[in-house]
Amino acid sequence: MEDLSHVDESGAVRMVDVGGKEPMRRRAVARAEIRMAAETARTLRELPKGDALATAQLAGIMAAKRTSELIPLCHPLPLTHVEVTLEVGEESVEIVAAAETTAQTGVEMEALTAAAVAALTVYDMAKAVDKQMRIADVALVEKTKERVL
Repeated sequence: MEDLSHVDESGAVRMVDVGGKEPMRRRAVARAEIRMAAETARTLRELPKGDALATAQLAGIMAAKRTSELIPLCHPLPLTHVEVTLEVGEESVEIVAAAETTAQTGVEMEALTAAAVAALTVYDMAKAVDKQMRIADVALVEKTKERVL
């Protein structure tokens, strides 16, 4: 249990105390993919102004900002930047979400939440035309921190 950051010596869950940590500039990037039929991907590409993708992009940004409300032991963080991009491929939509902060703990949960919620939003918007879609490969792909000058 000692290797799990949110579990104390007795096995009880706890919020990690980051009060003694130095604030650092932190960035995390996550990705998700939603696989779908080629026809569904074509439909998404052809929507005017990419409305479904714009909706998913905003949902991802909003989700990053509310991560601590969704995941019980996450610290609320002052996000300095969140970016969510969606790219429609032949049979998928790839989502990349980046979150940044200057704080005492990392932003990987915010990036992962943004990617996952953006994928769920695409799913929600396209489920009427494709019952076989699946969300896959939600993963952290980058995590950095650097001293604040």
